[in-house]
Amino acid sequence: MTDSDPGRDFLEPILDPAAMRKHYRVEGFAESDLAAHPMDQFTHWFEQAARAAAGGTVYEPNAMILSTADTDGRPSSRTVLMKRYDTRGFVFFTNYDSRKGRDLAVNPRVSLLFPWQAIARQVIVTGTAHRTGRDETAAYFRSRPHGSQLGAWASAQSTVTSRADLDAAYADLHDRYPEGEQVPVPPHWGGFRVEPETVEFWQGRENRLHDRLRYTAEPDGSWRVERLSP
Repeated sequence: MTDSDPGRDFLEPILDPAAMRKHYRVEGFAESDLAAHPMDQFTHWFEQAARAAAGGTVYEPNAMILSTADTDGRPSSRTVLMKRYDTRGFVFFTNYDSRKGRDLAVNPRVSLLFPWQAIARQVIVTGTAHRTGRDETAAYFRSRPHGSQLGAWASAQSTVTSRADLDAAYADLHDRYPEGEQVPVPPHWGGFRVEPETVEFWQGRENRLHDRLRYTAEPDGSWRVERLSP
């Protein structure tokens, strides 16, 4: 069979993924180490990831993988940047007409994953996404670099385009709103806040006996903590 054969069902790999093994040798993570609230625990780990990033170990500690699904249950995932968090949840900004925006309009349940592989940690969140208010969106939009503000207008995110058309749209906007001139907030652009229902803290351990401690929201506002088998 050739690479172009539509019936081809196997591939002889140049590299063997099964032989790629990372042996974790980091300290453990116990229930007694946890903060009472998952966002306090997230703050602790996020600060450690940020320090690792400052040392060149972790790349973009605020990057998180956002997974959504449409009305037919077809999933999609992409990396977005968390721009703020508090006890209410995790906030990111996007084009509401993008694939993720359309998914969230019909199915607001999501998963987030912070993949801090360099320090053998992950934070996994499930919850519900709600749009932020326009005032909150506008405040963040005005804090963005001028080029990023123009980019939010130039890109009809998730639609088919060409590089030439994208560059032309950006150039036209740059002429209309030169550096120093206020760029209006696009009506199709804004934030989502993911309100967590579960937050799992994953710590790599030897022999694949990883530590997995999960907070689950209770109806009375408290959080139940459980250890999961790795």
